[in-house]
Amino acid sequence: MTDTYSAFDNRWFYTLVVVGIFLNATGLFPPVMELDGALYATIAKTMAQSGDFVNLYAVGTDWLDKPHFPFWIAALSYRIFGINTFAYKFPALLFFLGSVIYTYQFARLTYSKIVAQVATLVLLTAFHGVLSNSDVRAEPYLMPLIIGAVYHFYRVFLDDRRYVLHLILGSFLTGCALMTKGCFVLIPIGAGLIFHWLLTGHWRELLKPRWYVAVALSFAFTLPEIYCLYQQFDLHPEKILFGKTGVSGIRFFFWDSQFGRFFNTGPIKGEGDKFFFVHTLLWAFLPWSLPLYVGIGKAVIGVFKRQNPLPEYVSLGSGLATFALFSLSSFQLPHYLNIVFPFYAVLTAQFLVNLTPIALRRWTIGQTIIGVLISVLTIGLLFLVQPNQVISAISWVVVITFATFVIFRSANLLSLTGRMVGAMLVLACSLNLFLYPTFLNYQAGMTAAFYANEQSVKRPTILYEPGSGVGGGSFWSYEFYANAPTYYARTDSTLRLQIQKGRKQLFTTAEEAESLSKRGFTVRTQAVFPYFHVTQLTYDFLNPATRSRTLQPYVLADVNE
Repeated sequence: MTDTYSAFDNRWFYTLVVVGIFLNATGLFPPVMELDGALYATIAKTMAQSGDFVNLYAVGTDWLDKPHFPFWIAALSYRIFGINTFAYKFPALLFFLGSVIYTYQFARLTYSKIVAQVATLVLLTAFHGVLSNSDVRAEPYLMPLIIGAVYHFYRVFLDDRRYVLHLILGSFLTGCALMTKGCFVLIPIGAGLIFHWLLTGHWRELLKPRWYVAVALSFAFTLPEIYCLYQQFDLHPEKILFGKTGVSGIRFFFWDSQFGRFFNTGPIKGEGDKFFFVHTLLWAFLPWSLPLYVGIGKAVIGVFKRQNPLPEYVSLGSGLATFALFSLSSFQLPHYLNIVFPFYAVLTAQFLVNLTPIALRRWTIGQTIIGVLISVLTIGLLFLVQPNQVISAISWVVVITFATFVIFRSANLLSLTGRMVGAMLVLACSLNLFLYPTFLNYQAGMTAAFYANEQSVKRPTILYEPGSGVGGGSFWSYEFYANAPTYYARTDSTLRLQIQKGRKQLFTTAEEAESLSKRGFTVRTQAVFPYFHVTQLTYDFLNPATRSRTLQPYVLADVNE
């Protein structure tokens, strides 16, 4: 079926895009979240303060898990804006918006303008994409690098007159993606192209030298990463990592970091559920998950029936291959699929645009019900949590919901899309401007750091976290937000060395502080700070009446022998 609908009026399209950008930008306001976001922020902070862009350190020691690229970008941002929440999140938001631009441009290569417009708005409002601009990890960086590489390589395939430039740009973005997440990024970049070639009879593309040049160039662009890993780890086999010596950073980058997780043979292991992403995508891609699933189903059926339902199969191939890879992996987290959201947005858009007028009215009703449920659930959550300015928050939800239905009254594609933008504006602003500021008060490390920063004398702090490995808890947010230096103590002997010249300031759990007192240390508590792991919310925590029993106390104290 050909596209049924004409493009949105530019004024409506750009207005909705601005709203979409705004609702994502609200993620700049909440503080950096524990655990991973705070860890990555502190790694980049160490890099920016030391000027050492080669070695990665966490918890005061060598760190080997993720490649360098996002830390380089964040550290450069710190150098420009200072070390703060905005400086950590802002470049990630810019990269995410780059993925939105590339998604539009990629869709325009083979689809109509209306498909590109709808895909743009779908990507701007997919829930976990919005969430990742508040809880920043590697995914906002990966999204434009992957869809951008595919866009440029597809231009090469189309024999664009500037195909050499596109080959270089695609290889450069692929190299940056490799330096962000490792070798598995070749799957979402390459699988869709190969899938398209095979289904459209262009299998001879696999024999053309230019693609092998692209592979070689991509790995050439990763040489800065290889150099850094070699300098920090391969030149120093005496370093102890993952409990053993002789660990190769280069081997970890090419194998253990990603494929070791997939086969569960690397130093970092997990337990996979083959259906994890089936149900995860239902909420992660809200409010667009149902048209996505139906659209993919129709496309797959069309492929098996050889009906050629799509003008391009890159989106389907990249989306399905990456989904299958992660589903079969032994290490799974909800945000992993964000990197193929641009492809999912294109698939969703082409499905919606090709609906008959009768089917579109039905989908508009169904999607409107989802949008109303989002607003109702948001109001319910606000009533339950009782954040500061709860009346203002509920008023915001009611006003935006009402205005959305007043503006978008018709049962057409613009109204369907506009209502979903309105629903996500309600949800994003409620989360980022009202709910997360309440939740993040229970990041004990952050609140303790703010307390310490307000003291007239800025004192270094010992972060006492017994054990080995990277650790966790609320120490990373303290390290990031503290203005004075921080030092880790993982053993009693290390702590004694640090306090041998006199009393020091210490941050740890109340349980560990009490244990230190029993082992002969003198611990005098300055203040107590409640802690909850805010990225794993529970009903008992959300409810103010039961919240106290979910909290773990941390203390800022003075310690000496």
